Amino acid sequence: MKEKHPMQAMVYRRYGGPEVLRLETVAEPTPGPNDVLVQVHAASLNAADVYLLKGEPAMLRLSAGLREPKRPILGVDIAGKVVALGSHVTQFQPGDAVYGDLSGCGCGGFAEYVCARADALALKPDGLTFAQAASVPLAAVTALQGLRLAGPITAGQQVLIHGASGGVGTFALQLAKSFGATVTAVCSTRNVELARALGADYVIDYTQADFTAGGQRYDLIFVANGNRALADYRRAVRRGGCCIVVGGDIGTIMRATLLGPLLSLGGNTDASGSPSPSQRDLTFISGLLDSGALVPVVDRCFPLRELPEALRYRAAGTHAAKSSSRGKDVAAVPPAATSLPSLGLRDAPDTSAGGTVAAETRYAAPIPLGRIGNAVEAAAMYWPERHHDGFNTWPQRLQ
Repeated sequence: MKEKHPMQAMVYRRYGGPEVLRLETVAEPTPGPNDVLVQVHAASLNAADVYLLKGEPAMLRLSAGLREPKRPILGVDIAGKVVALGSHVTQFQPGDAVYGDLSGCGCGGFAEYVCARADALALKPDGLTFAQAASVPLAAVTALQGLRLAGPITAGQQVLIHGASGGVGTFALQLAKSFGATVTAVCSTRNVELARALGADYVIDYTQADFTAGGQRYDLIFVANGNRALADYRRAVRRGGCCIVVGGDIGTIMRATLLGPLLSLGGNTDASGSPSPSQRDLTFISGLLDSGALVPVVDRCFPLRELPEALRYRAAGTHAAKSSSRGKDVAAVPPAATSLPSLGLRDAPDTSAGGTVAAETRYAAPIPLGRIGNAVEAAAMYWPERHHDGFNTWPQRLQ
């Protein structure tokens, strides 16, 4: 077992804005039997981090801590190197480069070291820097699992990605293309070229045109940033098609929860003994990254000590895709839901020698009316945890 030392972490002891974050020296975590201790080289900033930091909406505090945060270190997506293993862990070795989504095991990525469940991690693709890798897990797996809800995507299907320039949207665009779909991307003017570079067959600038007002109909509309009424999306979906909402503001989440036609369906749980959905799907994503079918988009990297500034940058809405940080003094931020990460991953700082933090968009999850009080928490939850807890995002099939 690695000798324990104090470590630095960005900590928040009370709810609030970026100003409540402090760089502190804290105790290095100790891995449990099924855990891996990872030296964080990069971490990404997600919408869930923003909600947890503010403790808003108030319902979120029922699980995060009523008066103060239960877990004082944020950070969902990480990439780094294994330094110690729990007694039951056999799939990794010290020195392995790994990446993963920690939202199901307590977060904690904005620190020099973090303990993660082994089943939340996968080996980092060799071709990615740590900063690039940290921008992938939550966004890419959310996109993959969301698209999967529509059933197999076949060659020639018409797929529209609304919010194609955000963390989830950029991956949804590329995944749909890799599955053979004809993809229409909806984004702002500044991200049109990015969407084209990522492979979109058609790009609609939402500041110039309304994709729901024309006569075009789609087999699948994937909403990575839902800022339209559900009725608008229905108009643009072909009969028998599918509309999947995985992102938007809290208002959108609540409207989808209250007004979605499948609210009465309980959670479709899948608690089999197979590997966790996160690890299995992240490994699948790794293969696509290795093959070049997927390209992560990193907007900007920040030192960890500048995490408050990274949050302000994200809130300004001028970034694209994700941001990340390096080493013990770096943090990264992902793009806003309506903006895209610049395609220049190769132009982003190479943070392979240090830790990076990246941010990404969240997703909405229609849930049974009886559990409406948990809607906000569901929006920020790790997808597989939602799945097991009965929070599921259901495709709305139009008959």
